[in-house]
Amino acid sequence: MTEQNQRPVLRVVRGTPDDVELAALTAVVAGLSLAAGAAAEPAAKERSLWADPAARMRRPLHPGPRAWRASALPR
Repeated sequence: MTEQNQRPVLRVVRGTPDDVELAALTAVVAGLSLAAGAAAEPAAKERSLWADPAARMRRPLHPGPRAWRASALPR
């Protein structure tokens, strides 16, 4: 398609807005469309605790009763 055959995205049906008012309207419409697109995106997958690099950063293990529990994943 050429530019002449495309329909305008915004059309003023009443009034005579100046350039500043048209720029504000365009910014609002663009912001709303970005917000709607961001809401439609699926949520990021939660990382498994087994693959979490923070799990490698743990407190030192101390021998004693039930010390084996501290060697596993955090609760």
